[in-house]
Amino acid sequence: MTDTIAPGAPAEAARSAPRSRLLAAWWRFVDFKIGVVSAPVFLAVLGLAAFYVAEGKVPSDILMNMAVLAAGGFACAEVGKRLPLIRNIGAGAIFATFIPSYLVFAHILPTPLVTSITTFTKASNFLYLFISSIIVGSILGMDRRVLVSGFLKIFVPLGLGSVAAALVGCGVGVALGLGFDHTLFKIVVPIMAGGVGEGAMPLSIGYSLVNHQAQGDVFAEILPSVMLGSLTAIILSGGLNYLGKRKPGLTGEGRLQVGEQDVDLDHLSQEARPRTPVETVAAASILAVTLYLAGTVAQKLWDFPAPVTMLLLTVLLKLGRLVSPSLEQGAYSVYQFFRVAVTYPLLFAIGVAMTPWEKLVAAFNAPTLITIIATVVTLMGVGFAIARFLKMYPIDVAIVNACHSGQGGTGDVAILTAANRMQLMPFAQIATRIGGAITVTLALIAFRYLGG
Repeated sequence: MTDTIAPGAPAEAARSAPRSRLLAAWWRFVDFKIGVVSAPVFLAVLGLAAFYVAEGKVPSDILMNMAVLAAGGFACAEVGKRLPLIRNIGAGAIFATFIPSYLVFAHILPTPLVTSITTFTKASNFLYLFISSIIVGSILGMDRRVLVSGFLKIFVPLGLGSVAAALVGCGVGVALGLGFDHTLFKIVVPIMAGGVGEGAMPLSIGYSLVNHQAQGDVFAEILPSVMLGSLTAIILSGGLNYLGKRKPGLTGEGRLQVGEQDVDLDHLSQEARPRTPVETVAAASILAVTLYLAGTVAQKLWDFPAPVTMLLLTVLLKLGRLVSPSLEQGAYSVYQFFRVAVTYPLLFAIGVAMTPWEKLVAAFNAPTLITIIATVVTLMGVGFAIARFLKMYPIDVAIVNACHSGQGGTGDVAILTAANRMQLMPFAQIATRIGGAITVTLALIAFRYLGG
């Protein structure tokens, strides 16, 4: 029996072949991504943004900014990730934060677009949506048996590192002619004060009241130390991530304690990985937001930082087994989404709205720069050195200590992104919020008697 070939079939196949090749080429173009953004979509976003810029007003709503921040953030990150050498020290996070900052300073980024991004970032609480999703997802995915001990242990390297960093930083500053009071209160303390809003701002208010200065002048004087300290921590944390790949015995890849056995959901086989219903992911998202809102109530009533309250509530839920395993899996899925899809857009927004380039470069003189680097290196180095004695991983402890010198929540995001250890966010918040609050309190008391 022979096959029957329809008349005209070869001719039809010949005509459809070019069309198929063209379609396949188009699909390859569609599948080419800049981060998570498809190439045609990326070009479309640029065109749409250009249209609104030409109109003179760019919408500041979530729709416009979701597209613009994704395109900008992933484009800057991809540049950093492809550069030789520095791609190994967190260049993606550095570029996603500081390229937009420079573009704003140089007036390369159009003013209507800057206004749109700034308004959205500050009005939408975008940063804390990210932090709440990361904290809740990472804690609920953590090993209960080591959760409490990890939170208690981290205060040891954090406290010792802070004292050593203050001593070394002041010693270096005095040796370079900056003076003890200036080094301690204007450089070292701002680095470890917990960022801009929670650190530099209350410090500048306190200093100005004691010395009867304009608060704005004091704030401008200490802000560069906060920003350069954070930049130093980002670069060093990226370097530690690279070291961890070369020396795996020094790192738990996001776990603090030796012997900690979390279920590594990232590496489960497709068959073993539990399927999370969309409804469960949505429920976990609402849980994360609700816990943060509970934190904001605590902050209004007792002036206790909202992220820390949220963190403690999540720990209590985890330890009390008050969240079902399926909801824990949903929270992990939310964590994964925000880590992959939202980190670089958020860093781009931070660069535009919260990172003034002129303040960063204001501290670029040798004595100040050397003092800042010495302070941050000591803070991280002490954590690295004593981790083994506490049966903890040196690299991961050093990265948590680095967050104590970060630019608040924005610095935590950038540092942990550069280090590829976003699951350390709960511990980073302890270093930033609690460590920063203690630093500010002690510094203002000391300034009253020493700096005034």
